[in-house]
Amino acid sequence: MGPNDNPTTICHVVAMPYPGRGHINPMMNFCKLLSSKRDEILITFVVTEEWLGILSSEPKPPANIRFATIPNVIPSEIGRAADVPGFFRAVMTKMEEPFEHLLDRLELPKPSVMIYDTYLTWPVGVGNRRDIPVASFWTQTVSVFSIHIYPVSSCLNDISQRGNELVNYIPGIPPTRIADLPTVFYGDALKLVHMPCEAVSRVPEAQYLLLTSIYELESQTIDAIKSAIPTPIYSIGPSIPYFRLGDNSSLSIDSQNGENSYVQWLDSQPKSSVLYISQGSFLSVSKTQMDEIIAGVDMSGVRFLWVTRGDASRIKEGCGGKDKSIQEA
Repeated sequence: MGPNDNPTTICHVVAMPYPGRGHINPMMNFCKLLSSKRDEILITFVVTEEWLGILSSEPKPPANIRFATIPNVIPSEIGRAADVPGFFRAVMTKMEEPFEHLLDRLELPKPSVMIYDTYLTWPVGVGNRRDIPVASFWTQTVSVFSIHIYPVSSCLNDISQRGNELVNYIPGIPPTRIADLPTVFYGDALKLVHMPCEAVSRVPEAQYLLLTSIYELESQTIDAIKSAIPTPIYSIGPSIPYFRLGDNSSLSIDSQNGENSYVQWLDSQPKSSVLYISQGSFLSVSKTQMDEIIAGVDMSGVRFLWVTRGDASRIKEGCGGKDKSIQEA
């Protein structure tokens, strides 16, 4: 805002995350940080009706962040992992229309800017048609973004035979083994690769690109991206609740051992001796599979830090000990 602008002018931000825990959380964390800067910033955070129910059990966001919903036009969060390509296609083809209807009935002033998850192909078109500036929000590392700009050949589908081959033509990325690329770029997942690559290809249509990284950490890759696309790029830092680490409402950990127990425990371990385990929230495993994973980790004897959602007591029972740290996320 310039020095001559009315300080009471409302800045209405519409946030449209990709419907997944690993995308909604970073977007919400950024919105919380953004809303803390000024009371005049009002944020409409758009989710499906199902996701609103999922988020209802979590601490309420600040007063200047409000939820708005669109109907459940995509497969349920519960079973989406059974058909990942189908879920992705539904997100790309069925959410745009109800999102536009939502914009039509919003009571707040016209959005000043729209922040959307880069993995969504359609919000940038919606914003441009409505003359709303759009900011593309990338939740992963900058290196992964660069790989999406210069996708590897679709012939890389035999990871067992070609996993050690190097890909050395991606600007800003050092020579990398095929086996170390994101899994969407090889094997059965290749059927999906065109979808995120198409989404990234539309970033030049946005007015801004927000990277959840620090320039000094990925400067070579960020510079390569700046030379590849004309969109102004901003490195906004990690999109985690770092600005309220002391607040249990923002960061939940093992309360039995104290808020900083896992950090203290890590500091007490030998260098490069701890295995970090986090299975994410997208794919699910059966009880039998989980028991096998727990048993395997326990039998390995390795020190580990295991971040889990809802399985902490079960993991502790199966393989807890003095060389283990299990944190509830």
